[in-house]
Amino acid sequence: MEIDLTARSDEFRAFWTERRLASLTTVRPDGTPHVVAVGVTVDFEAGVARVITFSDSHKARLAKAAGEGGVAAAVCQLEGPIWSTLEGLMVLRDDPEAVKDAENRYAARYRQPKPNPKRVVLEIRVRKVIGNA
Repeated sequence: MEIDLTARSDEFRAFWTERRLASLTTVRPDGTPHVVAVGVTVDFEAGVARVITFSDSHKARLAKAAGEGGVAAAVCQLEGPIWSTLEGLMVLRDDPEAVKDAENRYAARYRQPKPNPKRVVLEIRVRKVIGNA
């Protein structure tokens, strides 16, 4: 069950829109955490967090193996004592339209990403928000 991110505060929206990096956490098949630094964008209306990456990255392979059911994932960012984590199920999208949309969102928050023919998008359907942002 996704949650309504549009009902969150203006401060929450600003926190997830201003330029800052985040961490993405997934769980490997052996049960150990896999944590990496990422740029993340949030589509508040759709309730989706997006990460662009290479198709052969560990996180992309993990999401691809999970299929449309998704794999548990969380993105977290912090600024001093302010932090927020978005949890949900992550799926891989590799169709050109989804990739272009994610690149445009990334460019709006960070910078225009370099061309990458291996680019894919990891979409996290947000089911839970924790933190104080």
